[in-house]
Amino acid sequence: MTLNHGLDLVAIPGPSILPERVRAVLAQPMPNIYAGEIVETSDRVLARLPGIARTAGHGFVVIGNGHAAWQMAIDNLLVPGDKALVLDSGAFARFWGEFARAAGVEVEVLPGDMRSPVDPEAVHERLAADDGSIRAVLVAHTDTASSVRNDIAALRSAIDAAGHDALFMVDGIASIGAEQFEMDTWGVDIAIGASQKGLMCPPGVAIVWAGAKAMDRYRRLSSDRPRTAYVDWEHRIDPEAIYQSYAGTPPVMHLRALDVAFDLIDEEGGLEVVWNRHRILADAVRAAVSAWSTPDGIEFNIDSPEHRSDAVTTVKTGSINATELGRVCLEQYGVTIGVGLANERASTFRLGHMGHVNPPMVLGAVGSVEAALVEMGARFADSGVAAAAASIGGR
Repeated sequence: MTLNHGLDLVAIPGPSILPERVRAVLAQPMPNIYAGEIVETSDRVLARLPGIARTAGHGFVVIGNGHAAWQMAIDNLLVPGDKALVLDSGAFARFWGEFARAAGVEVEVLPGDMRSPVDPEAVHERLAADDGSIRAVLVAHTDTASSVRNDIAALRSAIDAAGHDALFMVDGIASIGAEQFEMDTWGVDIAIGASQKGLMCPPGVAIVWAGAKAMDRYRRLSSDRPRTAYVDWEHRIDPEAIYQSYAGTPPVMHLRALDVAFDLIDEEGGLEVVWNRHRILADAVRAAVSAWSTPDGIEFNIDSPEHRSDAVTTVKTGSINATELGRVCLEQYGVTIGVGLANERASTFRLGHMGHVNPPMVLGAVGSVEAALVEMGARFADSGVAAAAASIGGR
């Protein structure tokens, strides 16, 4: 007998759960796209974008998923024959590098692994030995495959210590809006975000935040270089009409959704309060995983506690079949957990705790995973539900 009745719970690392007010605004009718309400909404959203990434730089919106923002950053700042250094710590920085390679950029991957953050010393060593050919350094802040949280400030320090002039380009898709991200303070030149994770909106728009150094690089590139008109910044920098900010028809529903989502962030008390909520709920998930952990069973994917993300937790399952665990969670309990990525589907699962989440959601997801483990006859050390509840109650 299945207990899967009522509303399902999606506990994956994006798309995240939509707040009711976001869902409501998505049902509004189409507006006049040339004047009035949607132009005002667009102006508000674009004006608020820099604050979300903590930058004085420019925020560009591109219609598409987060990979569209990767493409926008590449096409505006790198040209065929340029070289990019990709810092590997999971999957998504390497995927970004493949986009760059397809655009004619020479890509070098600084090797990493699925269980550790990028080593700043290794970055320093590689850049100190470079002859100046590396034009950009690409890294994911939080990699949703491994759930690592890289120390962006330390990586910036490594670049500076090497005396290198490469653009520092950071994928913050899984972290921005969910955990601390300080673009200007950390010395990030390009930040990448998207609507469907910490920003609590449907997938469909992505954001590139460009700092002063990136904008200077863009302006210095030859005007006869290969350009992709759809993602080019030329008309987006200082648009004369709304369509120029989006290379065409504006993403009406997403602009309305982002406007509401930004209101919700402000009403909660601002980004610092939002980050703290995410930390508390992530601590509860981590308490559960610690309680479940056994030899040849449940364990954290990321070894060092200080590098575990507050937005997503990747869990290794040892002898427990993670694919079967996901099936039981969904079919019996109505909870969707994230599948493992990077050829680890049967040996890892991922719990998302980003965006519009609260204790009942997190405890419900943890409880359903624990019930599925019991149903499967899997061995685990202690009750993760009790540990998570104690973590939240004792915060």
